[in-house]
Amino acid sequence: MNKIEYKLEFPIRSSAPLLYNYLSTPDGLSEWFADNVNSRGEKFYFIWEGSEESATLLSKKANSFIKFRWDEQEGENTFFEFRIEIDEITKDVSLIVTDFSEEEELEEAKMLWESQINDLHHIIGG
Repeated sequence: MNKIEYKLEFPIRSSAPLLYNYLSTPDGLSEWFADNVNSRGEKFYFIWEGSEESATLLSKKANSFIKFRWDEQEGENTFFEFRIEIDEITKDVSLIVTDFSEEEELEEAKMLWESQINDLHHIIGG
């Protein structure tokens, strides 16, 4: 079954460097995305309530974006990406999340991201 790409945008009251730290480091990701995160080179290991998922870091640019692919989806043209955008005029920071989902699971996937980003808001204080 084909997964469809979707993007969600969230305003974040934070500097790009601080936000990037929460998106790209095991310690930062452990605070809001998973119960625990470890990394070895390009491999990141995400742990939730005893289950572990691994992802490969595909690309990154400091204070701009980071892109991963779940290892179980290797060979598929899917990924998840966190992109930081800064409005040139207002300097407002937004986090753009790109992910893929089965069509029948799309609303549930969006709700999960909204919940995760809500946790991030609380940690950052924005």
